[in-house]
Amino acid sequence: MEIVGLNRDKKRALCLFAGLLAFFLGLLAVSGVGVYNDSQQYITMHIHREPLYPLYLAAFRVVLGEGYLTVAMAGQGVLTAVGITALTEYLTRRFGLRLWEELLIVAFQLLPHLITRFVSALGIFLENSVMSEGLCIPLFTIFVYFLLRMLFEGKVRDALAALLFSWLLSMTRGQMMTTILLWALLLGIRLILHKKYRSLFMCASAVILVFLLRDLTVHVYNYGVTGYFMGNTYGKVNTLTNVMYACDEEDREAFEEGDLEQAFFDNFYRRAMEQRLNYVYAGDSFDERVAYLEANHDTLKFQILEAELSAYYFGLGEVDYYEQSSMSDEMAGKMIRKLLPACFGQWLYDYILLCRNGFVRSIAVVHPLINFAALFLYLLAAGLLFWQMAVKRRFQAAVVMGTALLFIAANVCATSLTIMCLSRYMIYGFSLFYIALYLLVREACENKVFWKEAEGSKE
Repeated sequence: MEIVGLNRDKKRALCLFAGLLAFFLGLLAVSGVGVYNDSQQYITMHIHREPLYPLYLAAFRVVLGEGYLTVAMAGQGVLTAVGITALTEYLTRRFGLRLWEELLIVAFQLLPHLITRFVSALGIFLENSVMSEGLCIPLFTIFVYFLLRMLFEGKVRDALAALLFSWLLSMTRGQMMTTILLWALLLGIRLILHKKYRSLFMCASAVILVFLLRDLTVHVYNYGVTGYFMGNTYGKVNTLTNVMYACDEEDREAFEEGDLEQAFFDNFYRRAMEQRLNYVYAGDSFDERVAYLEANHDTLKFQILEAELSAYYFGLGEVDYYEQSSMSDEMAGKMIRKLLPACFGQWLYDYILLCRNGFVRSIAVVHPLINFAALFLYLLAAGLLFWQMAVKRRFQAAVVMGTALLFIAANVCATSLTIMCLSRYMIYGFSLFYIALYLLVREACENKVFWKEAEGSKE
């Protein structure tokens, strides 16, 4: 049946959206709602969690009551379908893609959802799960859509929309504050290339205002939920975990003799060594060392650091959970500032290993053979990027790949500072990388660029 009043592009987009909607809602019907260990923290608006996803769930709960989770998961599926459709149709128009190429772009965006279900240790469909990734993935796709429009077309409305979605992302997962910085960097580069130097001040001011707005919003949200005007807690305890993992016994000298911080260190270190939760037990190879840290991070954090800090501050009496969380985070921050310089070399070594796994998981899964394949793909992407920009002076596909590589690097480096790079933390850059790689290969192979030039050089 002819869809009256719609042109060919709109009809195609509508058909694509309908297919994606059927796919995600079908998965929900088959697999149901996924509720996991972290889910309850979002449902109960826990102080450790950023505000947007708990508020998203709360909105459905208030309106629908019992059974709201199914509708909330359907909402995640709808939003995901919207994001994939918008980005796919924009790239199709921008690069003049054929139908099979358009479907390939869609497939690249569906792969992360299948990988987290069938390949990674998670074994879950993220869009059907009560986890912040279910909302964060579609928000990131829409952010990328507006970001690319900003870079290619330079319209203020697209820049503002991309900044808005970067703020929403930062309110969903703390690691996604990197998208605000990515927006600023890319917009700044564009302004410099177009010699709009006066606008750089507006760009910098916007970034500062968005970070301040984020901090204020988190404080106001926590005040409404807990009665305390405070930020999210536990981030510093996360960071201290990897610092403590890298410590030796003599690092206790970083603290004043007999003070509380040294007492905490002594208890942490003694119990960590008893349970073999220290780098000295990690093995010799790179793979063994990073696998050992990833396997033991949560045990060190929950069973030792959090348990010791909680017991001490609750033991003071008349301290509720929120005060205890704030005190624990404050103590962790103090210990990091003094301890990190003492163990920096070992900590940096472990950090680099975590980053290595993060870069692999951003585009693949960690495996001795696949690790080399991932390295090859990164080198190929960088080589094509340089070739197209420096030699061929063609920038469209290079812009997409540059955006993908910058985001992946920022996400990996930021996440590795506080925790290990699990697949669900790294999955955001997966689709964008492979889309960009395909566009680069496609652009480079137009008119058989490679071998024509090679033949010319031989002559």
